Amino acid sequence: MAGAGLLAALPVPVYTTDPEGHLTFFNDAAAELWGHRPEIGSSRWCGSWRLFRPDGEPLAHEDCPMAVTLREGRPVRGLEAVAERPDGTRVPFRPYPSLLRDADGRVTGAINLLVDLTEQRQGVIASERLAAIVSSSDDAIISKTLSSEITSWNAGATRIFGYEPEEMIGQSILRLIPPDLQHEEAEILSRLRRGERIDHYDTVRVTKDGRRIDVSLTVSPVRDGAGVIVGASKVARDVSDRKRHEEMQRLLFDELNHRVKNTLATIQSIASLSLRRSASPREFVRSFNGRVQALAKAHDLLVQGKMRCAYLHDLVREQVTLGSADASRISLAGPVVKLDARSAVQLALVLHELATNAHKYGALSVASGHLAIGWQLQAGATPHLGLDWTETGVPGVGAPTRRGFGSTLIERSLEALEGQAAIRYGADGLVCEIRMPLAELDERAPGDEEWSRGATDKGAGLSQRRTAELQGTRVLIVEDEPLVAIDMEEQLSACGAAIVGPAASADQALQIIAESSFDVALLDGNLGGHGVDEIAAALTRRNIPFAFATGYGAEGLPRSFQQVRVLAKPFSEEQLISMVLILLEERQGPLRVVSG
Repeated sequence: MAGAGLLAALPVPVYTTDPEGHLTFFNDAAAELWGHRPEIGSSRWCGSWRLFRPDGEPLAHEDCPMAVTLREGRPVRGLEAVAERPDGTRVPFRPYPSLLRDADGRVTGAINLLVDLTEQRQGVIASERLAAIVSSSDDAIISKTLSSEITSWNAGATRIFGYEPEEMIGQSILRLIPPDLQHEEAEILSRLRRGERIDHYDTVRVTKDGRRIDVSLTVSPVRDGAGVIVGASKVARDVSDRKRHEEMQRLLFDELNHRVKNTLATIQSIASLSLRRSASPREFVRSFNGRVQALAKAHDLLVQGKMRCAYLHDLVREQVTLGSADASRISLAGPVVKLDARSAVQLALVLHELATNAHKYGALSVASGHLAIGWQLQAGATPHLGLDWTETGVPGVGAPTRRGFGSTLIERSLEALEGQAAIRYGADGLVCEIRMPLAELDERAPGDEEWSRGATDKGAGLSQRRTAELQGTRVLIVEDEPLVAIDMEEQLSACGAAIVGPAASADQALQIIAESSFDVALLDGNLGGHGVDEIAAALTRRNIPFAFATGYGAEGLPRSFQQVRVLAKPFSEEQLISMVLILLEERQGPLRVVSG
């Protein structure tokens, strides 16, 4: 056939047939599309292994476009088919069969040019996939020219900026940029013309209703077929929520830093003042620990109130029932009042000083004494709290001969809250009247206007038991803070207890539990940032009573052991001893050593 060499060299699939449809020629490109080399002269209509219609239905070779062309004497156009190769792969193609005629116009055969549609189909699929992504994206995806004219606008852009596509296509992108930031567009275009991509650029844009929103922009250059930059594709993500969270986090860190420094400064001052007014190291330790305990308990209550508030009745109960007094001799009554954080901390120190004095010299130091604490709200432009501390049953009470640190602390603490305290020494006990403004009040539910109860506290009075009961008791201490462990060890050893450990890691603790003998255990709620579930489980398997000695609340302890007793840090020597005695009481039968 004339021109066969030229057809063979073509990079596109081409084949020819005789008038009856038998193959007379095919080039290498056709063989590659079919996936095999059909036999010349015997294969008819087409060299494909199998044929299918675009919808997947089988297509007989005698019904293919080439067969139709030869039977009907006309070229067939606009049809597509799919060729299946012997290996099972399928190739979509578009045929262009045409008749071949001699000089007299008689049909001598046909020629068919096949256009492989694989890349085109992949391009269509990719385009459809991209269109679906753009359409469904929550981000704004916008195209623009190098003159800042918007050429496309997706649903995400409508959601973020409020404009419909018809409102923005053809408009300048400057419509979205605040006046004070319009210089950014010139900088962006300059970088785009240099072929640069702009990644995650945080800035501010304006919505249809005039709101300024925080966005993160990614802008990429768009090139034409010749590689020339003709525009840009911009992705804008609304990061307003993220910015608000970052600002909230910054404020929280600042507040935490402020509170930690204030707390450290307060503790430093308490230590310094307590030391100067203590007659002996032992007295200093007792007074200092008590005041730090008061701060810690106030902090615990604030944590329960999400660091915003604490309830007065909880504060009074925590501060006044510290110690070993008979709880039946203490009565508390008053409405539910919510205190702001600063007021809670200052009032905690005041109540602690009053309670300490009552335990040493007042109503809680004698069997006949009674302490009544009542409070009420005083309405006005600024609501005030009135709290009356009344001790009775203490004969021979008189004013002190010198002004002590406790009195100064009470006075200064209330002055810091723009309040005042009046202390009187009556015939049978001390009376303290506290008046202070309230920053925040709690509304009570109907029918629950008063909070009134005896100041009962489980375990009250345990620390007055003879320390001789701890003689020979073996106590396992699991604590990763060396100073805390040493302090616990010395305090318990002074009472005659035998210390096992201390263990500073989970591995050490588990080894001691497996190999040693002891009666009770005190377990830190966290060791080096790791949980203590395995240690608690090992103690439980051995039926050894234990308590968590931790600064965590119940929610920070192992879930399976949230019913276990907690010795809240920081704790006093008295509370430490009391907890060990409670654990000993929980043992069944007479005191005995658990052997490993």
